[in-house]
Parts: sequence; structure tokens; C-alpha cells
Amino acid sequence: MEHPFIRNKEIILASASPRRAELLRQIGLKFEVRPSAVDEGKNKSESLREYVKRVALSKAESAAETCRGERPFAPTVIIAADTIVVINKKRLGKPESPESATAMLKRLSGKCHTVMTGVAVCDTFTKKKITKVVETKVWFKRLTDEEIADYVRSGEPLDKAGGYGIQGRAAVFVKKIEGDYFNIVGLPLNTLYKILIALPLNYTKSSCIIYPIR
Repeated sequence: MEHPFIRNKEIILASASPRRAELLRQIGLKFEVRPSAVDEGKNKSESLREYVKRVALSKAESAAETCRGERPFAPTVIIAADTIVVINKKRLGKPESPESATAMLKRLSGKCHTVMTGVAVCDTFTKKKITKVVETKVWFKRLTDEEIADYVRSGEPLDKAGGYGIQGRAAVFVKKIEGDYFNIVGLPLNTLYKILIALPLNYTKSSCIIYPIR
């Protein structure tokens, strides 16, 4: 599939996430992987929606600055995303150990939580910036201790926000969702597509750099 917004543009995925890479391949995009990261500390005064939006925009702006240094005359589109899991107004990051993953899964067991993604796009040519926040609700079935232990032993939870991946073995834990499935995986494709097709198409030669976080 050839999308108008990528015609004559190079695409770079600045994320080590194999899930985000697979989503981009799924919609027919060809790209190079170039991971990028910024300080993801949360300010006490900001809401979680403000947090994911700020982190995504910070990543996009940081990447834009790098691009201006590397290719000052090339119109470049920077895309950044930050995904978190929220339960009872608390943010769950990636578990630091099997014990941490076990504790997270016990918190999610039998309850509804929210997967929240901030998406930011910066156009270095027009200096246009677009930010969106997408939320998806996820309901888990009640998990047994054995189910949690088996899943943690698989190693799958350790590189994922909230300690699970809906596209993997944890799919059987999900009773229902409300919202964008791909947002749970790590990149809300419909929202990203809407942002990209709103950008100018009249570049003669440009680069499109996609910067979702790891």
C-alpha cells in the first residue's frame, strides 16, 4: 500500500519496540529503526493525560532538533508516542523484576484499567505540531495465582507497560475492551493516520521520522 503522505519520504521508526514495528508493517509502511528516548519523569502537578502528551511532544521536539542538525534543508516529519497503563489513577510502568510483574498483574486482575497513549507530530518544514491523547479501557478476568505465575515465567511481561501484552499470551486475560485495540498494543493507528494525512503533501523530497517510545 502506498500512502500519499509517505510519497518521496523516508520513514524512520525511533523505537526498539517490535510491536510498533509490526504495526507499521501491517499498514504497508517501509521504514528504518532508530530508537530514541528522553527523560520520562512525571511532574507532580500534571495529570496523566498531560504527562503522556508532554512526553510524546518532548520526544518529537528532541528528534526534530537532531534532524535539523543532520539534515537542515530536508523537510522532516517527526512522530512520537508514549503509552502508559493506568489503574485507580495510578500509572504502571514496565516491571523491573518478575516480582514486580506479579504485583502488577494482581492489581489488574478482575478489574478495568485504561491504556493511554500520547501521540505528537512535528513538521520541521512548516513547524506545525499536533498532539493527541487516545484512551482505551480494558477489562481483565479474575486471574488465578497459577495463571499469573505461568505468565510471568514466560518472560513476556518484563518489557511491557502494565506487565502484559494483549497481542501475546495475555490475550486470554482480556474479557473486553472499549476503544482502539492498537492503542493497547502501543500505537493508535487510526489517530496516527488522521494526523499524517492532515500534513502538507507538496514536498519535493523529504524524510518522515517516526519516534514512538520504547
